[in-house]
Amino acid sequence: MRIALALEYDGRPFCGFQSQANGCGVQDALESALAGIAGSPVGVAAAGRTDAGVHATSQIVHFDTSVGRPLTAWVRGANASLPPAVAVLWAREVDQSFHARFAATARHYGYLLLNRPERPALLAGRAGWYHRPLDVAAMEGACAVLRGTHDFSAFRAAECQARSPVKTLHRASVAAEGPLVRFCFSADAFLHHMIRNLVGALVRIGAGKADADWLAQVLASRDRAQAAPTFSPDGLYFTGADYDPRFGLPPTRRDLVIAADTGTT
Repeated sequence: MRIALALEYDGRPFCGFQSQANGCGVQDALESALAGIAGSPVGVAAAGRTDAGVHATSQIVHFDTSVGRPLTAWVRGANASLPPAVAVLWAREVDQSFHARFAATARHYGYLLLNRPERPALLAGRAGWYHRPLDVAAMEGACAVLRGTHDFSAFRAAECQARSPVKTLHRASVAAEGPLVRFCFSADAFLHHMIRNLVGALVRIGAGKADADWLAQVLASRDRAQAAPTFSPDGLYFTGADYDPRFGLPPTRRDLVIAADTGTT
């Protein structure tokens, strides 16, 4: 049978989602926990391969198993063995046509930025930081340049292995509550470091160092050297993926919620 799971995790203790030879990936921890329940090796596939230090509020994965277990075993049993920074949120049996990566019709990311002169302590590692005032309205206005189908080569990491740099960005928005600024992005798929590079460009605009016309020129140039530096991974969250309703999954998306009064998410 094929089982779909949703996870949340703090990316700081890991070298990214994908399995590594030294076992430092979220995938390594999850497969080890699931193997303990199944009594045999388990391999998982994920909706998105987050980088080192990147978090998830709703990472969707699936795996195949020949053993029958109550769905609660894949949740509570796995959580009993997983490290504190990872938790399974739900489990559902799905048919063989479901694939966490290839069946996803859209993916969603959020970026949380603390905008104040003092560096974060409570949000250290869980939010990006910019010390000078940002014009949130200017950043939100510039997002219009990014929405739609474009060649995002100017915001693509050199090591990106995607076959095409052309992606359709359905959502790009910026909003603030007190000192916390939230960036939201939704697309059919993303390039390596694309979100962190977009955030870097938007912060440059918010800081008054560039405007929306500059962003349009960078996008049209398809030249990574023309864009802003890659922003920190600290505030980046994979917030879910969309799937056809026929799979009968629980909600597969969990957006970031800003709580400026407590300094938490």
